[in-house]
Parts: sequence; C-alpha cells; structure tokens
Amino acid sequence: MDVQQLSSRARALGSALEPVIGQVYFSPECHANYAALGFDPSGADAGGVALPDGPAYFTSRGSVMGQVPGELVAAAFAVFNPEVVVPCVQLGWSRTDAATICAARDDGAIAQLRRILGDAPEGIERVDELLARAVAPLRPEGRPLFAGVLSQAMPDTAIGRVWRRGDMLREYRGDSHTAAWISAGFDATEIGLMSELYWGLPMRSYSRTRAWTDAQFDAAHERLRARGLLDDTGFTPAGREAREGIEVQTDLQMRPTIEALGDDVDELVALMTPWGAAVRAGKGYLSAGPHDLAEQAAGR
Repeated sequence: MDVQQLSSRARALGSALEPVIGQVYFSPECHANYAALGFDPSGADAGGVALPDGPAYFTSRGSVMGQVPGELVAAAFAVFNPEVVVPCVQLGWSRTDAATICAARDDGAIAQLRRILGDAPEGIERVDELLARAVAPLRPEGRPLFAGVLSQAMPDTAIGRVWRRGDMLREYRGDSHTAAWISAGFDATEIGLMSELYWGLPMRSYSRTRAWTDAQFDAAHERLRARGLLDDTGFTPAGREAREGIEVQTDLQMRPTIEALGDDVDELVALMTPWGAAVRAGKGYLSAGPHDLAEQAAGR
C-alpha cells in the first residue's frame, strides 16, 4: 500500500485505541490502587476526568520495564524533564516495588473497562483476535516500553487480553514516535513546542505539563527559530512540513501491524470506536487527546 493509505490507517487505529487504552492514566480504580500503596490520590481533574498523581504515574507506567532508575524512566518516556522524573521515581520505589504497582495498574485499567463497557462489550472476541494479529509481527528493538509490556503475562479474560495487546500497540507507536523525532534531530523541549502547534494549541500550554522551565522553553524556541522552523508565534512552512514528516515516519513504523491486519483494520477501528466514546462519556478519558487534536487541527 502507498504511504498515504498506510498513514491514514495507522492514525485511525491509533485514534481508536487511545481512549480505550490511555484510560489507564485516568482510571479511578487505578488511582485507588495506588493510594492503597501509599501514593497520593488524584488531586485534580480535567472536565470531570481524574488526573493522576505524578509519582504514581511515572512509577506505574515505568514498572513494565522492572524496578528501573528514574533516569531510565525519563529516557523511555522521553518528553518529561528528568529533573522531575528522577525524584518522582525514587519516591515511588520507596513506597512499593515494580511487580506490585504493575499488578495494581493492570487491575485498575481492566476494572475501569469492565465498569464502563461490561465484561463482554459487543465484538470483544473479534477485537481480541484482530489485536493478536496486530501485535504478532512487532519486534522490540529500540522500543523499551513496548518491550516492557511484551514481557508481562497475558490476562486470561478477553477484556484483559484486549487491554494488554492494546497497551502493547499504544506503547509501540509511542516508542516509534520517539525514534522518529530524535532521528529528525529534535530534543524533548523542541518536539513539545512543535507538537502543540501541530495539535492547534498555543505554545507552552500542553508541554508545560512535562515540567520544563520557561528558560528551557526560551532556549528551545530560539533553536527552532534559528533553524527556520518557528517564528515568534508559530510554525513556518518548513516547520509544519518537518512536524508532519515526523508523524509520517511514526506511521511508517506501524507498517507491520497495518499489513498484518490488511483491510480488517477498518473493522477493528469500527468495533473499538464506540468503546472509546463510552469511555469518554463515563469520564474515563479526556474529551480530546493528542490524536483528536491533530485531526481537528488538520481539518479531518
């Protein structure tokens, strides 16, 4: 298939997966499990969606890689300021261990899906089958978070297997995205500013949640301006082209999945899209995540 078709299918699959799998970070069941381990409960919300405690977020998501130091978590997550990540992970490991919080993460994610979708949402067996095909050809080289999820045991229920395989796909795309932007010569502050503009957001809005300072953003903006990619307030034509190129390179790395699914990718997207809508309606995921913002900004 040509690049345009591959890219369209890869992005559609990413959009369908995101609220069903990304809900793990907003799950009240997860947050309660983490609080039981000594972490702070969710202390804020966005439109009724509970936001995670920082140390619990870094430790729980990083736990798929084992009880690794904060420097490795920061490197794998890629877009957060290590000056914040490292002490958060140190605090997390003083409260629990990787196996315990990883189990709490799985339990809370699956529990929220069950609460909102039920034990057997329509099409569950077919989604399970298609996701198994989607992840089968994926390899772990250079993809630490995907490799971490890949190392976890497969749950014995259909909805649990959907959660696990969906998390594999989500982290595989995330690892691929990191590979795309570092290969294009960007650092975390630079890609943060460019991604905000790509999503139609003001600079230093979303990326501020990644704990970078104004001075670090100032320096990143100046570097991007010197390269002719940004002006004072937004993209130059070259900058927009460069950021779209990063997304295309991310899509291209999803080729094994898209080719394994073939035309059935459309069926998988159609089956999972109502699930995502239900998760959003149940306040289990944000009203608009990065995939949604990118589509809106592109006028799709």
